[in-house]
Amino acid sequence: MFKSTIEPRVSETDGVGHINNTVIPVWLEAGRNPIFKLFTPDDNFANWKMIIINMNIDYTSQIYFGVNVEIRTWVNKVGNTSLQLYEEVWQKDTLCAKGTTTYVNYNLEKQASERIPGKIREALEAHLY
Repeated sequence: MFKSTIEPRVSETDGVGHINNTVIPVWLEAGRNPIFKLFTPDDNFANWKMIIINMNIDYTSQIYFGVNVEIRTWVNKVGNTSLQLYEEVWQKDTLCAKGTTTYVNYNLEKQASERIPGKIREALEAHLY
C-alpha cells in the first residue's frame, strides 16, 4: 500500500462546510504519484505512460477542513497492458471515500497501449490489495 497525507485547504470547502466532492479525485491522483514514477521516472509528460480509462468513487462520510486526510492506494489487479487501483480516503478513523481507478500503459508516440514491463509489474504486485 502507498500512503500520502493531504492537508485540506479552505478553498476546497464548500458552502455546506465540508470538502467538496470534486476535490476527492484530485486527492486520489496525488496518492498515485509513486505509481506514476514507476512508469515515468523523470515525470516528463513527453514520455508519460499512464492514461486513465475509468474511475469510480463511493463517498461514505463527510470530510472537513482543519484535519489532515490520509490517502491509501493499493494495486487491485495487474493485466497485460492495464492496472486497476483500489483507493481509500481516511480522516481521523473514518473511511470517507473509496473507489477504483483503471489505467492503461500507453505509448503516446505510437498511440497504442503497451505491455507492462516485468520490473514494473513486480513493483506493482508488491502493493496488491
